[in-house]
Amino acid sequence: MSPHQAISSAGRPLSAGAIALMLMLCLTWGINQVAMKLVLLEIPPMLQATIRSVAALPVLFILGRLRGVKFFERDGTLAAGLFIGVLFGLEFLLVYQGLQFTTASRGAVFFYTAPFFVALGSSPFLGERLGGQQWLGLALSFAGVAVAIGVPQPDVDTHMLFGDLLIVGGAAMWAATTLVAKATSLLFAPPEKVLGYQVAVSIPVMGLAALLFGETITQPPSRLSLALMAFQAVWVAGTTFTIWVALVKTYSASKLSAFTFITPLFGVVASYFVMHDSLSLAFGAAALLVVAGLFLVNRPSRAGSVLAAPSVQKKAPEPESARDS
Repeated sequence: MSPHQAISSAGRPLSAGAIALMLMLCLTWGINQVAMKLVLLEIPPMLQATIRSVAALPVLFILGRLRGVKFFERDGTLAAGLFIGVLFGLEFLLVYQGLQFTTASRGAVFFYTAPFFVALGSSPFLGERLGGQQWLGLALSFAGVAVAIGVPQPDVDTHMLFGDLLIVGGAAMWAATTLVAKATSLLFAPPEKVLGYQVAVSIPVMGLAALLFGETITQPPSRLSLALMAFQAVWVAGTTFTIWVALVKTYSASKLSAFTFITPLFGVVASYFVMHDSLSLAFGAAALLVVAGLFLVNRPSRAGSVLAAPSVQKKAPEPESARDS
């Protein structure tokens, strides 16, 4: 992506292709919630995340090599890459540990506060500004997620509140990786390399966490668990995360993040068909709230472009080899 393209992406509306890709990503991530839940019966959470990242690395290298990506070229992205990798690892560490204290429904509601963190950070770091209409859309979509999954129960204790706080921290880390990928030299790196940093650096972070929490696999995983782990590594982590990074580098981070509100809705539907969880009329109302919210977020402002491009042109980073010469 050229510097000129990077600047214009702030105000670029989502194309039909980008919307279709986001729907596919959200569907995949919703199904992945069920896959992770099923695998948890045999593989503990941090070990599951570590194994997924280890298996996803070869997938990223293959995809990158097919596109001619030079993973080890000195291009000035190392510092930002290490930073985003730590954020990526902390995201899953906080989320998985938070789920040990709070319920899955509460966790899903609080994890999808991430678009709000992206919206807050987009103005100072990316030069993107949301108007009142877009903030209302975010609020409507979040309300829809809360209604679909269940309004948090009133009888909460300090342990559950602590788990909620960890989940919100994980949401903030997800938002931070989105902003770092777009606001640093990583913007000009191939998506496979950006995700490669995240996956590679997260392996020791999550592996150390698994060791500290004493996680072990007590018996050989079943064929179903192995198949679901392959799905997570090859398709979810290796492919869909790469597509997400590519979209973030091209379109408005705020608008893309708003679409992730659909993910838990797909997760609820997948749980209904796979795990026979119940569906209610409230789910239909929740879906309407999410769709209405997304319409407001992506609707052009009457005053002109909703998202303002940065006033200072960002230049592509000078390769380290050139700086060292």
